Amino acid sequence: MINEFEMTDMGHMAYYLGIEVSQKDEVSFISQKKYAGEILEKFQMADCKPVVTPIEIGLKLNKKGDGKLVNPIYFKQLVGSLRYLTATRSDITYGVGLISRYMEKPTQMHLQAAKRILR
Repeated sequence: MINEFEMTDMGHMAYYLGIEVSQKDEVSFISQKKYAGEILEKFQMADCKPVVTPIEIGLKLNKKGDGKLVNPIYFKQLVGSLRYLTATRSDITYGVGLISRYMEKPTQMHLQAAKRILR
């Protein structure tokens, strides 16, 4: 590519589109530790207790939901933040996809499921 395009070799990449990159001996590692910390702060969950599984085993979500409706803008911001985090956290992909189905009229139950993923 260097023969076709004008470019400069700047060495190993360290950060790209909010994703931290570390490279060692032919192996690259990616993470979003800084971003994960920022969204924990944004949604006031920095001091929360971590959980082992992102989705409660046997959880059944439905469109009617149990409980009162929550602010859909807040819910969409939370889900959008989680969706970006799936770039480096494949373990939360299923849960984020699941809660993404309830963006129109999210209830307290949907919000609790989203916050569990964040934990």
